[in-house]
Parts: sequence; C-alpha cells; structure tokens
Amino acid sequence: MTGFFGLCLLVAGYALIAQRMTATILTAPMIFLCAGAVFVETGLIATDIGLTFLHPVAEVALVVLLFLDAAQTDLGALRHRNVWPRRMLLIGMPLAIVLGALAGSILFPPWSITVVTLAAAILAPTDAALGQAVVTNEAVPIRPRRALIVESGLNDGLALPIILLFAALVTASEAQDSTMWLVFGAKQILLGPLAGAVVGAVGGWALLKAKAAGSTSEPYEGAGALGLAGAAYLSAVLIGGNGFIAAFAAGLAFGSVVKGACIFVYEFTESEGQLLAWVAFFLLGAALVPDAIRHLTAPMLAFILLSLFVIRPAAIWLSLLGTDAQPVTRLFFGWFGPRGLATALFALVVMEELPHTLGQEIIHLATNAVWISALLHGISAAPGARIYANRIMKAGPVAELGDEPQPRRPERKG
Repeated sequence: MTGFFGLCLLVAGYALIAQRMTATILTAPMIFLCAGAVFVETGLIATDIGLTFLHPVAEVALVVLLFLDAAQTDLGALRHRNVWPRRMLLIGMPLAIVLGALAGSILFPPWSITVVTLAAAILAPTDAALGQAVVTNEAVPIRPRRALIVESGLNDGLALPIILLFAALVTASEAQDSTMWLVFGAKQILLGPLAGAVVGAVGGWALLKAKAAGSTSEPYEGAGALGLAGAAYLSAVLIGGNGFIAAFAAGLAFGSVVKGACIFVYEFTESEGQLLAWVAFFLLGAALVPDAIRHLTAPMLAFILLSLFVIRPAAIWLSLLGTDAQPVTRLFFGWFGPRGLATALFALVVMEELPHTLGQEIIHLATNAVWISALLHGISAAPGARIYANRIMKAGPVAELGDEPQPRRPERKG
C-alpha cells in the first residue's frame, strides 16, 4: 500500500512539472523506470505485485497510445507521402531482424538460430512514447514526425506474428504443419487492420452524428474514444487478428473521419494515455529492471548496443536508399527507434512458452534493452530533435519539409 501511495504522489508531482521537463534530457519513462526500481530495492513495493499488474497495464497503455498516435496522423497526407514508413516497415524491420540474428549468433554461441532470431525480433519494434520530444516537437518537419509515428505504430503488430512463430519453433513446434503458421500470420496481419478500420470508421461516424444531434458533449467524447480503442483490439483478437495493429488502424480510420472535429477526444486520451504509460514504466521498473540489471552480461550488453547503434541505423539507412530522404534524415530515423513497452510486453508474452532458463534470459535481454534505450534516447531526444530541425531548415525547401500543412486542432470554445 505504501508503494502505491508513493506512486500516486510521484504521478501528481511529475504532472506539475511535466511541461517544463519536455525541454530537458530527463523524460517520463526514465524517471518512472528508475522510480519503480528504487521502490523495489527499498522495499516500498514487492516485485511480485509489480509483475501482477505489469502485463495488463502495459497492454492497455500500448493499445491506447497506438490509437492516440494514429488518430492524430494525417491519413490523407500519408496516402501521398508514405514511402518512408512503408520502406522502414517492409524493408527496414525485416532487415534489422536478419542483421540482429547474425549478430546474436556470434554473441550467443549456445543459442540456436531460432532463438537468436526470436531475440532480434523482440528488439525490433520501436516506441514513439520514448521519443516524445521528437514526435511532438513542431520544429521538426511534419513529414519525418509522421513517418516515425506510423512506423512505431505498425511495427509492433507486424513483429508479433514473427515473434510468436519463432517462439513456437523454439519450443519444438516445428514438427507441426507449417501451413498452420502461414495461415496464422496472414490472419494476424490481414484481419487486425480490417477489424480496426471498421471499428474506427464506424465509431468516428457515430460520434460526429451524436455531436450534430447534441446527444453527447466534450466530457464524454474521450471516454468513447478509449472504448473504441479497446473494442478495436478485442474485435481483432476475437476473429484471430492482431489487436495492436487493429488499435492503430482504428485510430487512423477514426482520425480520418472526425478530422480534428472532436478536440476533447485528443485531450482526454492524451491525459489518460500519459498516465497509463507512466504507470506501465513504473511497474516495468519495479517488476523487471532490478533483476535484469543483476543478470546483464557482456554479450547481452554488446547485443543491445549493436541493436541501437548499428543494426537499426544500418537497416533503416539501407531501406531508404533510392528515396528522397537526405542522409541526415536516414541517420535521424535510424537512431530514433527507441525500444519501449512493446519490447517488454512481447518478451513477457513468449517467456511463458519457452523453457524456464531461456525465458529468463530473453526477458532479461528485453528489459535491459528497454531501460538502456530509455536512458540513451531520452537524453538525446530533445537536443537531437533541435539539431535535426536546424540542419533541415538550413538545407532549404527540401522534401523533408513536406508539401502539406500540419493539421490544426480546433480551438475549444468557452
């Protein structure tokens, strides 16, 4: 009870200085991860309590944040300028998994190729929440920010079928019919977006009709948006699709229908989404970080640093060759791919399916990757965004500036 009392005070205290903190090198994930670890080490909260709440809270937070990020994406502009996120998702992420598997096979000789590929796939998804100073910095042109948001929103769901497939192979399920996994992957990737798009579009249309009829008002719109995010996730799961892709697709469809007309949706969802993310990172720090740090080995650290500094940057650089992305933009995208809630959540999902020792090693690897990424990307987010914005603006009217105005939210009345 004392620990949760301290968490409540921490949330309230951070909220008082949150806006000022966005201009510093200290980010919310860094602070809440550290606080969770300190609470456990000082006995204010028990590790098993953190584990009990971590999985559901992290999953809900990820769904809400995916929906929120997508709802604020200009889908119309994305249709015309989507080559960057498409290349990063369809070429960059698979290439990062392949390069990660090669590095892992060298650093972890006892691991089979399926295990190192599983580890590389868990470290592949990125989390824009760890780089809020980048994706919310209006000095950075809208097109790069939109590309990072779309990439981080979709790569979680695209990585999950690969992660589940290789987790099954590790547990000797390769003896089963291989066509089953092809069907599973196809259902995850195809049914998820379909379910999400339907829920988001219908929900957005219904919300606009309700506003026009005067049967709803701003205080209720945000609650409805959260309900739509959950409905999209669950509808996809019920039909065998990927819930995380569905949440992002629902946000895209919802945003394209309401077109910024429901300002309270964004304000309400942002506040609730931030709270969920803070609590999720706190629980991650409490439940997993202390034990993961104690089990951090030299090969594990080398693999994480290679993933952050070499593997993703190289994969993104190669995936954007032949596009209008300048070298500085390719470097910018390659570095700002922080590992966050999805990496930890996916490791938790597969840990139960793996042999105990291997499962523990995978969760330690993922957890250490998250806190190291939170530290490095958090420190570099604000200054890196400023440096990139200055470099692009000095370069003049280039493609990175985009050819469409940034959509503005309507002003609240009263």
